[in-house]
Amino acid sequence: MSNRHSQFPSSNSHKTFQLSRHRDSILDSINEGVFTVDLNRRVTSFNRAAEEITGISRKDAIGQRCSEVFRANICQDACVMKTVLQNGKSAVNASVFVVNAWGESIPIRVSAAVLHDVEGKVIGGVETFQDCRQLEELRKKLSKQHSFADIIGKSEAIQRLFNILPQISNSDSTVLIHGASGTGKELVARAIHTLSPRKPNPFVAVNCGALPDTLLESELFGYKKGAFTGADRDKPGRFFMAQGGTLFLDEIGDISPAMQVRLLRVLQEKTFEPLGAVNSEQTDARIITATNKDLRALVRKGLFREDLYYRIHVIQIDVPPLNDRREDIPLLVDHFISSYNMIQDGQITGISKDALSILMQHDFPGNVRELQNIIEHAFVLCSQGRIEPHHFPPDVLQQQSDVSQPFEGNMNLKKMERSIIQAALQKHRGNRALAAKELGVNPSTLFRKLQKQNINIPNTDGRGRR
Repeated sequence: MSNRHSQFPSSNSHKTFQLSRHRDSILDSINEGVFTVDLNRRVTSFNRAAEEITGISRKDAIGQRCSEVFRANICQDACVMKTVLQNGKSAVNASVFVVNAWGESIPIRVSAAVLHDVEGKVIGGVETFQDCRQLEELRKKLSKQHSFADIIGKSEAIQRLFNILPQISNSDSTVLIHGASGTGKELVARAIHTLSPRKPNPFVAVNCGALPDTLLESELFGYKKGAFTGADRDKPGRFFMAQGGTLFLDEIGDISPAMQVRLLRVLQEKTFEPLGAVNSEQTDARIITATNKDLRALVRKGLFREDLYYRIHVIQIDVPPLNDRREDIPLLVDHFISSYNMIQDGQITGISKDALSILMQHDFPGNVRELQNIIEHAFVLCSQGRIEPHHFPPDVLQQQSDVSQPFEGNMNLKKMERSIIQAALQKHRGNRALAAKELGVNPSTLFRKLQKQNINIPNTDGRGRR
């Protein structure tokens, strides 16, 4: 009898087996990946969705430590399951990357909680995770709707730029790009070249403000062997190198009057003479120029030739500063995070709300270039997870501190109103229209308050005149 009974499982083990199968069937009906671990973080169950997302079978996963199964970017230093088991608090919607069986990095969103037995004793943990690849692809598609030839933005000013760039690209007219330093003027020039029939030919850029006259002349026009001491061979200039393509002259407002004369002749006659040359050479390069200066004002002061101004000012494109397109900041942050993740093989999953809030309030005197530098700085200090405020440069945090605490000390209502108005004007660099919009008052009301509070009235009224 005993031998016969030994061939069958006991009643208790049979019940355990049935409960285990019942539990597995329930977990398999869930679309999200689910697994459980014991107190040593060894996998005790692994549902079908978890198998599909990771490419790892239930048989291979059970008994392994969860870090060996998932190989996530947080497994070593910031394991969600480890933290949950240690403090007993649940984790919700943590964004991480895991590596599947084929070595692919997969974005997932995880939630975890502790498991208790019937007596309330902690016996392990449970974690659910959602495959975010489709969400990531959707995010990228939406992002592409707000990008055009490496220029990113959904603001009205940038969308207008997107609309006119194809038309400008199809012509051969000279273009003047105006904008503050760091706004991306060279990106616009490259976009025009890339969209034009000249795309197969070179795009050549020269920073005119970085070179003295003698060097700039040889850079632009080249020289012949023997033109001066040390010229032991011919050197082609940028006009020659850009044949059939585009020559981008950045900081055109910084060139000397003598160089302005030489450049004017090239634009008028489409010919140039290398240093030491006897004969002129033809150029077929399209000219795009850029400046952060008011060339009209320089013309009035006699510092920039009027005839050259009208030669390069056939089409003007104004690139707005980042302060005037703040709705583009989240898109740009996303773009820079994706770029640095790719370049540096990073594992940054995004930016926290607090960190993004600081960026949305920052002045950005360095425009898009400054924002890019801030994100690069954050990548140095943040190896994984989300970018937090403490990953930012100290000057960014200092400005935030100054803006967020404008009312220190004893202040009556009049002083507080004065401080609020001054903060709004400072934030918008004296633009009364933008300051009034932020304060929720009519610009004329703000003007009266400036007079009443005896605040210096800024020159800029927001209507493009001073």
